[in-house]
Amino acid sequence: MSSTTTTTTLAPTTDTAATSSMSTSSSMTHAKPRARVKIDPIPTHDDREVRRRVHHEADVVIVGAGVVGCAAAVAFGRQGRSVILLERSMKEPDRIVGELLQPGGVQALERLGLASCLEGIDAIPCYGYQVSYYREPVHIPYPSNLTSSHTRPEGRSFHHGRFISKLRAAAKAAPNVMVVESTVVDTVKNGYTNQILGVECITDGQKDCYFGSLTLISDGYASKFRKSYLPYTPQVKSKFFALELIDAALPCPNHGHVVLYDGPPILIYQIGTHETRILIDIPENLPSASIKNGGIKGHLLNVTLPALPESVHPSFKKALEEGKLRSMPNSFLPPSTQKTPGLIVLGDAMNMRHPLTGGGMTVAFNDVDLLSHLLSPEQVPNLERTDDVLRQMSRFHWARKSSSSVINILAMALYSLFAANDAALQTLQNGCFRYFQRGGACLSEPCGLLAGLIRTPSVLLYHFFAVAFYAVWRRMVEGPVWRIPYVLFVESLITIWKAVVVIGPYLIWEIRR
Repeated sequence: MSSTTTTTTLAPTTDTAATSSMSTSSSMTHAKPRARVKIDPIPTHDDREVRRRVHHEADVVIVGAGVVGCAAAVAFGRQGRSVILLERSMKEPDRIVGELLQPGGVQALERLGLASCLEGIDAIPCYGYQVSYYREPVHIPYPSNLTSSHTRPEGRSFHHGRFISKLRAAAKAAPNVMVVESTVVDTVKNGYTNQILGVECITDGQKDCYFGSLTLISDGYASKFRKSYLPYTPQVKSKFFALELIDAALPCPNHGHVVLYDGPPILIYQIGTHETRILIDIPENLPSASIKNGGIKGHLLNVTLPALPESVHPSFKKALEEGKLRSMPNSFLPPSTQKTPGLIVLGDAMNMRHPLTGGGMTVAFNDVDLLSHLLSPEQVPNLERTDDVLRQMSRFHWARKSSSSVINILAMALYSLFAANDAALQTLQNGCFRYFQRGGACLSEPCGLLAGLIRTPSVLLYHFFAVAFYAVWRRMVEGPVWRIPYVLFVESLITIWKAVVVIGPYLIWEIRR
């Protein structure tokens, strides 16, 4: 094994020398004094540490030392579970995902005792959003009336790799956890019961196996195990193309920026003292990104650049000239009840939504927090009792929806509005922006949903359809008087039906098993 880190807890030992000395002095008070012989205490090893290191056996085997894997390793290890955490490469990752943690995710990280992982990585505080609608801005701060301390909620944005490195360091330092650099190639299954017993790996070029009462797979959006154990596959309709801007001047510092215009949405947020991430959504078969129009670079120059705030133009042009353009698919993957004995799939391997709202890590940390409670030694003393674990996993599927459903539905529905490609969606997009301009609960509650601070799906439904009806109202007051009957009796039905079509499928996905 390479890059293997263990944390060993030694059982209390008896001071043999002291005991021997006391016994001798009490029974031979009048005997001739003799020279004291120093006897070193015999060390006793933690049997579980030996089983992890020598026999490759643990209570929980975790595949993937990313956001979910590291948090789960720390949570289970602190509960006294024996944990083996497997990761293909412990080098600091360099990816354009997982760079924004909403306030709800920060709170979950605090509950897991991992808030210190946000320190020392040049993380930038985030206090809300500014949405620009055809260069008309609206400020959307995180609502301060949704936290018990009434302090201003704070998100964080950062370089993904630095954050992951801190999480991995926390996992290595956690009790009862062993981290191993190894490539997992398959699961190990009981041929008679289909119980997952562990995983098969390649470590230093040699075939290897690790066994656990429970195997947790969190190998990300490109999971190699998903299709074998889950019923759904990711749906990809667009990609985010990313650039890193240096010393960009944002119109509203310490806020995420969403740019709405004739094209798909643009997301901008600072990830370091000098670095700012810009993500440009490009759907499949977008005409402005076709080969005859110059491809992706042509779209960025001819469509994206004119839509950006003037202050961002210099840094955007320079980044584009340097050619460090990267991309990632924007995927939707609905959650499903997990029924495979001995196996749990978590994180992006199990559930994904469009990253426009930056809710992925908030869902992940909330999931780990909930799962660690449902599978705690008080709830499930023995993880080998498969029926008990499966019962808790059924509870997990429904209990997580109080937070994940809101983020999943909001991300997909909001993307449909922000990437409006027909008249009805454009009406809803305009209504959404004007709805934010009303302020009060029309602003604070949608932002609370976005931030992961409001976990009530009914609040989401109320505001979504309030936006739809308000959009119809705006069409009537902004157009000529003679169009009012047409808007009232025709466009209103089309707009409300479009709202149902947008949000309906995602509601159905969330209530399915």
